[in-house]
Amino acid sequence: MNWRTVLGGLLLVAAVLSGWSLLRHRDKPAAQATDDGSKDYVLHDFQIIALDEQGKESTTLRAPLLERSRNDETMSIITPLFLLPDQDGNHWELRSDTGWVSAKGDQLKLAGNVSGDSPKVANVPPTTFRTDHLDVFPKENRAKTDALVTMTRPGMTQSGVGFELDSKNKTYHFLSQSKGRYTPQR
Repeated sequence: MNWRTVLGGLLLVAAVLSGWSLLRHRDKPAAQATDDGSKDYVLHDFQIIALDEQGKESTTLRAPLLERSRNDETMSIITPLFLLPDQDGNHWELRSDTGWVSAKGDQLKLAGNVSGDSPKVANVPPTTFRTDHLDVFPKENRAKTDALVTMTRPGMTQSGVGFELDSKNKTYHFLSQSKGRYTPQR
C-alpha cells in the first residue's frame, strides 16, 4: 500500500467527519412565534361598560388582563373588578383573583378571594361579603354561591354556607348553617 493512498483515505475520512460535525452543530434558525388560534383577542389594562337593552349600564369591568377564547367565545380575566349598578345607579364592587364570562355575557364566575362591597351611600350602612367563589347573573341582578360566606355590617357579622344576593332589591339570604353575631355600636 502506498503512503499517498493512506494519506488520501485519512483526509477523506477527516473531510467527511468535519462536514458531518458542521452540519450537526450549525446555528438553527430561531423558532418563530406563531398564533395557535386559540384566542380572538387579548386586552391589557382596560375598562368595558356593558349596556342593557334600554341602553343603561348593566356591568362595568376593569382588569389588567382579559383573553377571549376563539373556540367557545368565553373570556378569562385576571384580577377583575366588576361594578354592578343597583336600581338607584349606585355600584356594588365585586373583586376576585380570576374571572370567567360566558359567551353571551349573562354569567360571570369569580374565583379566589372573592369580595363584594355595597355601594357607598349616605345613611346606608356599608355591607361587605367574602367567599371563595361566586356566580353572578348581571341581567338578573343576582349572585349566588354554595361556598362559605362571611358578611359584615357595622355592629353585625353573619356567616353561612350558600348565599344568594339580589342587588336590584337589595336583599340577600344564606342557604344553610347561618350564624350571626350582633355587637352594639357605642
